[in-house]
Amino acid sequence: MRKYLNKTLSACLGAFCALSMQLAPVAHAQTAGKPISVPNVTGTADNGASLKSEVAYVVDLNSNQVLFSKNSDTIRPIASISKLMTALVIAKAHLPMNEQIQIVDGDVDRFKYSSSRLSVGTTLTRRELLHLALMSSENRAAHALGRTYPGGMEAFVREMNAQARALGMTRSRFVEPTGLSPMNVSSPRDLVRLIQATSEQPLIRQLSTSDEYEVVTSNGRTQKYKNTNRLVRNSNWAIQVSKTGYIKESGDCLVMKTQMDGRPVAVVLLNSQGRLTRFADAVRVRHLVQSDYPTLL
Repeated sequence: MRKYLNKTLSACLGAFCALSMQLAPVAHAQTAGKPISVPNVTGTADNGASLKSEVAYVVDLNSNQVLFSKNSDTIRPIASISKLMTALVIAKAHLPMNEQIQIVDGDVDRFKYSSSRLSVGTTLTRRELLHLALMSSENRAAHALGRTYPGGMEAFVREMNAQARALGMTRSRFVEPTGLSPMNVSSPRDLVRLIQATSEQPLIRQLSTSDEYEVVTSNGRTQKYKNTNRLVRNSNWAIQVSKTGYIKESGDCLVMKTQMDGRPVAVVLLNSQGRLTRFADAVRVRHLVQSDYPTLL
């Protein structure tokens, strides 16, 4: 009997040790009062810390505490995340949002040849163009917003960079309003500043988290647009600012202001490989920050 009990105890102890080793990285990351720091997550199984995004950065916007960090000093192309800066420039210019703007041939992308359902000749209000640019990442809409800015595109891009400097985004540069150029670059820390600034604009909060919108284009068709961030349709998320992005040079990107454990947080995910991976990474990061995974302390 004693021999059987000793054998059973040894087996249980071995299993407990194996589980402890498996969960140790998560337990260490969740030590009270310390920011979570995972500088080189490799994508192997490690109880939720495995992210497919090259860059992941989560900050508590109340305390400025870094809750999760992976390659946070990287400067990368940010693709359509650029449209948040486009929206900020438009919002701060106090231009008439009901002004009618027509999509012209110059708004067609002949750099990346990205698709668009806004046919040339379509006329929408500035507000509608901003809506489509933020919610559905419409490139022709974003280009038209820059083109019709007082002083034209050159003045608009100059103001994008002036706004970046004013926000302390010292590692960012913008050359056009759509994000199609890989020369639009930023860092995770800078993007948190951009998220904070845009969250102070009620119109940007509303339009970037809108679920869907319909417009009638010049060919008479009704085009239904949806938000490119599928998490805005998930009742488990309270998203206040949202923007996705993709070009080949940037990979799939996602930035948000949302709530975790009742506190406002900024989430930055850059260069994720796979269309849905950035959303899965957002869920993984939230689980880590909210301590949803079991730990052995």
